[in-house]
Amino acid sequence: MNARFYTPGITPGALIELSAEESQHATRVLRLGVGAAVRVFDGEGREFSAVIVDTAKKGVCLAVGPATVPAMEPNIAVTLVQAVLKGDKMDDVVRDAVMLGVAAIQPVVTERSEVSLVALERGARRERWERVAIASTKQCGRAVVPTIAPPALLWRSLFTPPGAFTVMCVEPGLPAGGGSIWSLPEVAPPVVRLMVGPEGGWTPEEVGRGAAGATLVTLGKRTLRADAMAIVALSALYTRWRDV
Repeated sequence: MNARFYTPGITPGALIELSAEESQHATRVLRLGVGAAVRVFDGEGREFSAVIVDTAKKGVCLAVGPATVPAMEPNIAVTLVQAVLKGDKMDDVVRDAVMLGVAAIQPVVTERSEVSLVALERGARRERWERVAIASTKQCGRAVVPTIAPPALLWRSLFTPPGAFTVMCVEPGLPAGGGSIWSLPEVAPPVVRLMVGPEGGWTPEEVGRGAAGATLVTLGKRTLRADAMAIVALSALYTRWRDV
């Protein structure tokens, strides 16, 4: 498969210049030269074939060709409401969630999160996750770059917007209980919000407030690691609703 590059605002038939980061990836990492056939996508669902026509120091220049068909998007628009994890674990969650097909990711800070909103902003973590999302989109063949929403406190996400169906993953054995994935409706809702907690799990208060507007679900009898939960849950949801 030809190398793929992210370029917002593509005009068919035009000459376009890759960003500095994408240009370096093309020439220094992939060692592509003039005449190399590549593909470009705009992050909003459009993808085109292209040919490198110049590799000047200011940036790689491409001649945009006809439209191509990117990987199909899921029928269900899933927003992953993910409690921020420590270290680089959140990078892995973003990368794999994008690969599996999420439409958006909403990072949240919970009672047991080990990082604050101030620290996230100071560390430019959202910008980092956006770069991870773009890289994962390039790798998996999608042409839509999922939105990474600004990190927010959990209480702002403990409600279900009109028209959305919220699933909250909880640990097995919680007093509040929780059904299995197979207890979810057989007919897939068009818009889903999947909530996944931090390393220490949700507090009882968070589960109680979440249960007011969400369907509580467990993923079997074993307690999964926080950085694995989102990927397992997404896979299970897509399987349940036959959107794989």
